[in-house]
Amino acid sequence: MPQSVDDLPAEAERYVMPAHFVESDSLEVQGFVSNALRDIPADASRRDKAIRLFEAVRDDIRYDPYCFALDEDSYRASRIAGAEAAFCVPKAILLAACLRAVGIPAAVGFADVRNHLNTPKLQELMGTDLFIYHGYVQLWLDGESYKVTPAFNMELCERFGVKPLVFDGYHDALFHEFDEQNHRHMEYVNDRGLYVDAPITEFLQAFKETYPKLEEFNRVRISSDSAGYDAGFSKEGTS
Repeated sequence: MPQSVDDLPAEAERYVMPAHFVESDSLEVQGFVSNALRDIPADASRRDKAIRLFEAVRDDIRYDPYCFALDEDSYRASRIAGAEAAFCVPKAILLAACLRAVGIPAAVGFADVRNHLNTPKLQELMGTDLFIYHGYVQLWLDGESYKVTPAFNMELCERFGVKPLVFDGYHDALFHEFDEQNHRHMEYVNDRGLYVDAPITEFLQAFKETYPKLEEFNRVRISSDSAGYDAGFSKEGTS
């Protein structure tokens, strides 16, 4: 059952209810949650549930920076729950919805990050190594808040030598500043704050203005409806 509002820190009270994109009450999200928690006891702690849900969103939905939808409905958690691949924003929306579904307050957060290990293909399409509106989640457990990003699945981290994103229930799980070879990796340069619901209209407009070449790439990809075309690029991205 959800925590009583009286038991929550004041800042967390806003982040317990379903929202238009963070559809914690949808059947699809509830099904994703049930599947993710199927192997842990029904009376497991909220902390254990949070860890398992983080891992499920991180690994069950493969990270793909080219798998970028241009319509708002694709960012609803009910749609994301059935996806095979997604990038950071949809994965953050889904995790927030899953956490709220089990009574854990969760906000969708956005930050601008600089990727020092950006791939040449993605660098060319973006025209920069700055990723605006990187999605993360802030959740509350026993009065403490934690920031986590379920973006990179473990298989991708192992393939590209990126330190894995691990949430242990007691520490933040954000992008690492350095990779396994001690090269600069991710740098958080601007935090855009926390949201009850994802500001998708604003996000898509900013994406269009900032990355016109990448937006056009996605328009062509979507209209082509060709799996071979899409898969040819999905192996390249790590951000």
